[in-house]
This record gives sequence, C-alpha cells and structure tokens, in this order.
Amino acid sequence: MSTKPLRVLALTCATRPGALGPAVGRWLIDTVTPRAATLDVEVVPVALDDLDLPFLDEEESPSSGDYRHEHTRRWSAIVDAADGFIAVTPEYDHAMPATLKNALDHLGSEWAWKPIGFVSYGHTSAGTRAVQHAEQVVTALRMVPSGATVAIRIGDAVRDGQLRPDADRDAAGAALLDEVVRLAHALRPMRERDRAMPGPLPGSYARRLTVDDAPEVTVLQRCCWTEEAVVNETLAIPPLHESVQEVREWLASWHTTGIWRDGRLLGMVRTLPDGTDCHLGRLAVVPDLRGRGMGRWLLQAAEVTAGPGCRRIQLFTGARSLRNIALYQSVGYRPVSPAGPDGTVCLAKSLPDTGH
Repeated sequence: MSTKPLRVLALTCATRPGALGPAVGRWLIDTVTPRAATLDVEVVPVALDDLDLPFLDEEESPSSGDYRHEHTRRWSAIVDAADGFIAVTPEYDHAMPATLKNALDHLGSEWAWKPIGFVSYGHTSAGTRAVQHAEQVVTALRMVPSGATVAIRIGDAVRDGQLRPDADRDAAGAALLDEVVRLAHALRPMRERDRAMPGPLPGSYARRLTVDDAPEVTVLQRCCWTEEAVVNETLAIPPLHESVQEVREWLASWHTTGIWRDGRLLGMVRTLPDGTDCHLGRLAVVPDLRGRGMGRWLLQAAEVTAGPGCRRIQLFTGARSLRNIALYQSVGYRPVSPAGPDGTVCLAKSLPDTGH
C-alpha cells in the first residue's frame, strides 16, 4: 500500500448568498490544519459554489465515466485525486442541499472506496437529518460514511454570522479528521485494486510502483536478499544496504511492477530500456509465498513493459543462486558470461521482432 500522503477535500456545500457555510468551512480548516500536519494529510478546501456545476447534463450515465462537458471532467479530476472528504452541509427541509446531491450524482467510480465525514449545521436538528439523507446516497456510491460527525445548532453556536469559540467543537472536528484518515488508509487497497490489473494470487493486484512506495520496497528488499547473502556468502549486495532515499531515486527512473494484497507488497521486478536491450532486475517475492507462480508472473510482466523496441532482456544474479538461475532458465534465459569478480552471472533472453 502506497505511503503517499492522503488528500482530504473539505467540501463547503451551501451556495445560497449569505449562507453560514463559508464561515463553518473556515472554522473546519483552521481547526484541523494543525492535526492534519501531524497525520501527514493535506486538507484542501473546495466550495461547490466555485465549481459552476449545472444540474446533471451528461448524456451518458456517470457510471460510464464518459464525460463530454469540461465542468464534469474538471470535477472528476478533483474528486479522483482525493482520498477522502468532509462535507460541510446545511439542512434544507429535512435533507441535504440539492447542490451536494447534484455534485455526488455527477460522478461514479471516482467516489468509490473513499470515506466521507460530515459537519452539519441547522436549527432544530443541527443539520443531522441532512446527514442521514446524504448517507443513503454516498453508500450507494460505495463510499464509507464516518461514524464521527460534528453537528452545529445555529442558535447556540452563531453570533453575528460567525461561530463562537467552542473547545468541544474543535475537539470533535479533529476527531472527525482522525476517523476519516483512518478509514482512508484502511480503504486504500480497495481503491488501488479497482484501478490496477489483477495479480497472480487470489485477491492480489499489480501496479507500477512510484517513489512513494520506497518504504515498502526497502522492507521487501531486505527481507528477500538476506537469503541471497547467505547463499552467495557475501554482504556486498546493494538491496541489503540501500536507504529509503536511494530506493526512491531508482524508482523514479526504473519501471517497477509490484504485486499487492491487503496492503502488503508481495513481490516486484524492475526494467530499464537501453537501446534494443532492456535491463531487468530486483526480482523479489516474499519468502512465505514463494513457489506460487509470482516470480514467473513478474518476469512475464517485465517483458510486456520492456517496450516494442526491445530485442533482448538481460539480468544479473548471484552465481550460487541456483534456484533463481533455474527459474530464469525455465522461461528462456541463458547464461551469456561466466561468473564475474563480483560473484554474479549474466543471463539474457531474446525477444521476437513482432508482437512485442
């Protein structure tokens, strides 16, 4: 699971001129910003009034993702980049405002597997009936509403159009962010799985690794190459010693495919083109799941990512890593040089001119 910082959108839903919503939204941002810094979370204010979303005017269903209007594509990009939401909403006639319902209805998969919390405000019910109404809609979009909420009774909390200071309300706002963040982390594998290709094991998926995955890659390397160090009787193996920053640096340039399941990085392989050759390396599978086909699957994935101009893939492995060498030879790799002074051997595989 990526350690990329989370992004939470704070949605101010009221668009009525003179509405209390902007003041409540400012309170929320001011209150949770210090907490967000400690959680490594970016809280981004978004006012629905600024989006200029008309009532849903797309010809195709939002579930299709086929958006013809620029305002819908812009809104889609904003929501798609978010990991969670806090909606600041009034209650109108026992329900959420039409602006929030319309904003939700505009999109489909962009909402899925993301948490949403609510800050409501109103008179008799402090806006809680708006939250009850909204929860019916967001769950249909496969969102997960938080149990924590903040409900503001206007008569008690507002003076001259501004919110009165309230330490308990501030604490509730921070607790709401905490819960949204916890849910966003827990749901991240679900979001990633929806966007990635299926992996070789039940429940697994594969995607390209990014620099934000460096901590998980560092752990995987040290777990996997310890055995190689023992077999080859040397500790001079770069994957055992690389820092997280060093891993980030090579992740930025190598195309690295990783297999994930339940937030755990199970295996990886990286490729780097060099003319008509392609270098392959760092094939790794967690020790407790070896022998289940992941190594072969990753080698096939590496060939796909090598690119159409690649005519040969070459790799290096320890001369005494007999199990690794047997795997490579079983899928067409052949030795091209004897063991070098560093104790490694080079193997290569030719690729066809067509279909690659």
